[in-house]
Amino acid sequence: MNPLVIDALHCRNKGRIPVWFMRQAGRYMPEYRALRAKYSFLQMCHTPELMAEVTAQPITRFGMDAAIIFSDILVIPESLNVGLHFDEGTGPVIERPLKNGHDIAKLPAIDIRESLDYVCQGITLLKQRLTTVPLLGFCGAPFTLASYMIEGKSSRDLHKTKSWMLQDPTSFHALLNLLAEYAITYLTMQIEAGVSAVQIFDSWAGMLAYRQFYEFSLHYLQKIVEAIKPKAPVIVFCKGSSVFAADLAKISPSAISIDWNANMAQLRPLIRPSIALQGNLDPDLLYAPIPFLKNEVTQLLHSMHGDPGYIFNLGHGITPQTPLKAVSAVIECVKGYQ
Repeated sequence: MNPLVIDALHCRNKGRIPVWFMRQAGRYMPEYRALRAKYSFLQMCHTPELMAEVTAQPITRFGMDAAIIFSDILVIPESLNVGLHFDEGTGPVIERPLKNGHDIAKLPAIDIRESLDYVCQGITLLKQRLTTVPLLGFCGAPFTLASYMIEGKSSRDLHKTKSWMLQDPTSFHALLNLLAEYAITYLTMQIEAGVSAVQIFDSWAGMLAYRQFYEFSLHYLQKIVEAIKPKAPVIVFCKGSSVFAADLAKISPSAISIDWNANMAQLRPLIRPSIALQGNLDPDLLYAPIPFLKNEVTQLLHSMHGDPGYIFNLGHGITPQTPLKAVSAVIECVKGYQ
């Protein structure tokens, strides 16, 4: 098996720089769109055979150095019977959003291992199919999951979430703690099923002020990292992670995935060398002319050359309109870099 990503997560990579992309299995690929024309998004997430097929698609076409399971961060809230569905053009919608602390008590008591066993079944199929690259698992972070469960959909300002958080922090912490416990169980399941490392996505943490980030995001990320890191490497990604990178380092994840706003080389001295760094090409650069794109990739590779804990990735997920030739160009550029 290609060891580059795992070696880099342990900050001991002596080979070329490894590369994989967040959201690398998805709508920009015609293979994915062909399946999506037959099945709903949630059907694809819930069906182990389809999950395995979609996860493998970018590895087959592009040869990334790691695969990441095809799923969604909202499978835990879905298991809590909040009524998750996906609207075209809108994204995830929670039909029964939480309004206050009383609604937490109304959530069903669930066995996450039973509710999300289909993910483990998909991982088992993938471990049989993908023998050349490591498989990564993931989950949503408590603050981000809580935000969706309260807002009911993506939000520009998280007004409902922040109002609850500030007016009734006790019940808000109760919700975050519940979600953290479920996340720990869910990631443990994935590791037991065979993933080699996991990533925690706190997509909305960048919406928080500094003190609130510490209390309502970082505290729970730390809880998950401390529980999971003895079992497998843990990558932490926050949208806005470059602002909080030094703070994320304090909880000692295996790696921090950095958004595209930072200069990686300037950020590296702030993060101790035992913590890997991942990122951080702007996904929109994949719309640029290929020569310009390759130059941007090369400059990033130059800046991190020789770092045994560096993994090339995007600063966020691939967007649906990304040209296939751009993805190929980036992968070829990284793999060919000397």
